[in-house]
Amino acid sequence: MTKYHMTWRTREGASAQQNHDDGKSLLAAFTKWQPPADQDWLQFLSSLDGQSGFAVIETDNPAGLLAEITKFVTWNEFEIVPVIDIGEGVALAAAGVEYRESL
Repeated sequence: MTKYHMTWRTREGASAQQNHDDGKSLLAAFTKWQPPADQDWLQFLSSLDGQSGFAVIETDNPAGLLAEITKFVTWNEFEIVPVIDIGEGVALAAAGVEYRESL
């Protein structure tokens, strides 16, 4: 399965009242949401300011990730990046160094 790092940030720019109302409707939508069975949400974190958050999700269905974020794009902006474990990344970087030094 592939791991993805997801970041989201609450959309800004409306009036204070609209931001308040948007926050209420976002919370109402989120309390009804459940992660799909084909996604393993390894970490699901909120920033301390409550304006953004992060998740590490494992899945073989990237389209399923899109399906989930479309439920919340009215309120949040998203970025999803495929990632690998640091040990694997370091080993690949070392192999790249070895290749370049062989030239």
